[in-house]
Amino acid sequence: MIDISLQNVKKGFGGVEILRGVSFDIQSGERVALLGPNGAGKTTLLRVLTGALEPDEGTVVLAPGKRVGLISQIPVYPAGYTTEDVLRSAHRHLDELREKMTALEAAMQTDDSPATLARYDRLAAEYDRLGGYSADYERERVANGLDLSAAMRAQSFESLSGGEKTRVNLARLLLEDTDILLLDEPTNHLDLKSTQWLEEFLLRFKGTVLTVSHDRWFLDTVAQRTIELADGVCQFYAGNYSFYIDEKQRRYQLLQKQYEKNQRQIAHLEQAAKDLRLWAFLGNDKLYKRAFSMEKRIAKLQTAPQPRRERKLNARFKEQEFFGDEVLVIDDLSKRFGEKTLFQHLELLIRPGERVAVMGDNGSGKSTLVKLILGLETPDTGYTRRGPAIRTAYLPQTIAFSHPERTLVDTLIYEDKALPQQARDRLAAFNFTGEDVFKTVGSLSGGEQSRLRLCMLMKDDVNFLILDEPTNHLDIASREWIEQALDDYGGTLLFVSHDRWFTDRFATRIWEIKDGTLTDFAGGYTEYQQYKARQTELSLAAKHHELKGKAKDERTEKAEQGKKTARQKDPSKQLARLEREIEKLESALADLTAQEEANATDYQKLMELGEEKAALQERLDGLYSQWEALAEG
Repeated sequence: MIDISLQNVKKGFGGVEILRGVSFDIQSGERVALLGPNGAGKTTLLRVLTGALEPDEGTVVLAPGKRVGLISQIPVYPAGYTTEDVLRSAHRHLDELREKMTALEAAMQTDDSPATLARYDRLAAEYDRLGGYSADYERERVANGLDLSAAMRAQSFESLSGGEKTRVNLARLLLEDTDILLLDEPTNHLDLKSTQWLEEFLLRFKGTVLTVSHDRWFLDTVAQRTIELADGVCQFYAGNYSFYIDEKQRRYQLLQKQYEKNQRQIAHLEQAAKDLRLWAFLGNDKLYKRAFSMEKRIAKLQTAPQPRRERKLNARFKEQEFFGDEVLVIDDLSKRFGEKTLFQHLELLIRPGERVAVMGDNGSGKSTLVKLILGLETPDTGYTRRGPAIRTAYLPQTIAFSHPERTLVDTLIYEDKALPQQARDRLAAFNFTGEDVFKTVGSLSGGEQSRLRLCMLMKDDVNFLILDEPTNHLDIASREWIEQALDDYGGTLLFVSHDRWFTDRFATRIWEIKDGTLTDFAGGYTEYQQYKARQTELSLAAKHHELKGKAKDERTEKAEQGKKTARQKDPSKQLARLEREIEKLESALADLTAQEEANATDYQKLMELGEEKAALQERLDGLYSQWEALAEG
C-alpha cells in the first residue's frame, strides 16, 4: 500500500522554481532518507506533504485516514502549559475516551440495559486498542529516552530553549498515534544517548518515516532507501547512506565514461563531415546529404552534458614539526559546578600524532575540559600543560566574528594581514570564488562561517588542532569539506563531537566522560563500542552466575530447613509460614516488574532486573513445591 505519492510536483517562490517536477511513491512501513544540499527544497517538500504549502502544479496524495506528523512544526500551546502538559496532549483522544467511559460507569449505576453495556464495551475495547492502559508507561519511556528530566517536565514550555522545545515536540509526536512521520533534522538537539534511543524507536516503528538529516550514521542506521533532491528533481537509490555514496560514485563514473566516448565520437564525426563537404565540391550531392546527416548526429551527441561533481577543498593545514614526547599533560585535574562534579583527579597524556575524541552526554563536561586545556576556565585542582613547541589552533562550537559587516576578502585582509590577491587565493581554496568573496561575513550560513574560520586557522603552522563540535548544524557537504581539510593533517587532533561518522573516521583514542569519571580507551569509535558491549556482557554474565549461585545455596538451605521444620512443627504452622514467604516473594516480583516499566529505556538495567526476577522466580517455584508437598500430606 502506498502512503505517500507525489506526481510532477512543482513549487517556486518569487519567480525561482525550487521543485521542478518531483515524483515518487513511498510504501507503507518504509523508512526513507531525503538528501540534498542546503536550499535544494527539502523542507519545502515536507511542508507540501503536510499541506502547509500548496504546490503550484502536480498532485500530492497521502493514504486516507492516516495521521501525519512533522517534527519542525511546533504548535502554539495555551499560556501556562508545562512540558508535561505538552506530552499529555499527545493522548488527548485517550483522555476523551476515558471521560466518556467514566460517565457511562456512573450511568450504569442506574441503567444497566444491554445497549448501555454494549456501548461501554465498545469504548473500553477502543481505549485498549489505542493503548490507553499503557499510556502513562509510554510517556515515561519516551521522556526518559529523549532525556526529558522531571525538572524540565515541570517547567513552563514557553521558558524552554528552541532546542529543548524541538526535543519535547519530538517526544509528543512519537507519543501520538501517528502513521506517517516526517522528520526534519530530528537529531540536531539530541546527545548521542538520545540519538541512539531514537534510532531504536524508529527501527521498531511500524509506520512510515521520511527523514531529512545531516547525521550520516543516523541515516545509515535508519534509512532503507534514499531520495536525493538536487536542482529541483529527484534521484533514487535503493539503500542507506553508505549505499547512496557508493552508487552515486558508480553512476558518475558511468556517465563520465559515456561523455568521454561521446566526445571521441563527436571529434571523429566532425572530421568525417568536414571531409565529406570538401569532396562534395566535386559535384556529388549525395556527399552533402551524408555530411548533413552526420552533423545532425553530432548535435544529438552534444546535448548530453558533462556530469558534474561537487568541488573539493584544495587546502591543507600547514604543519609545524614537533620534537618531543608530550603534546598535552593533564595532572590531577578536577572541576565541579555547584554540587555537580564533572571529573576529578584526571591524569592524562597526549602524544604527537594522536587523534582524541572527547565523548559524553550533554552537560557531562566535554566543552569544559576543552576550555580548561585552552586556559579559558580555571580548574579546582591540578593543571594542564602543553609542550613548549606546540602551536595550537582552536575551532569553537559557536563561530563568531568581531566584524560581521566586513566582506570575506576584507576579513582576511584586516584580521590576517593578507594581501588582496593572497586573500582571494586562500578563499578560493575553500570554495569561496567569484562574487562570494564580497559577501558580508554576517550573511554566511553556519557551514560557510565554519569554512571561513578554518580558512583563517590554516594560515599558521599548526601541530595541535582542537575542535569543539566541528560538524554541529552543518549540512553533509560542509561536513565533508571539513573532513577533506583534516584528511591530510598529520598533527595532533583533539575534538568534541556527537557525529559518529566523523568520530569513527578520525579518532584513534576515545575519552568518554560519564557520571564524573573519564574512560580512556586506546582505539577508534567502532572498537570502543565493541569493547563496551563486551564489558556489559561480562558484567551481566558475572551477575547471573552470582545470582544463580545464591539461589542454589538458598534452595539447599531452605530444603534442609524445611525438612528440619517438618519434623519439629505441625504441618498447619509450616503451611502458614510458607504462605507468608510466598507472599513476600510475589510482592518482590511485582516491585521488579514496576522497576522494569520505570527503566524501559535503560537496556542494561532491564537485563539486570531480568536476572533478579529469574532468581526470585526460582526461589518462588521451590516454595510452591514445598507448599504442595505439605498440603497433599
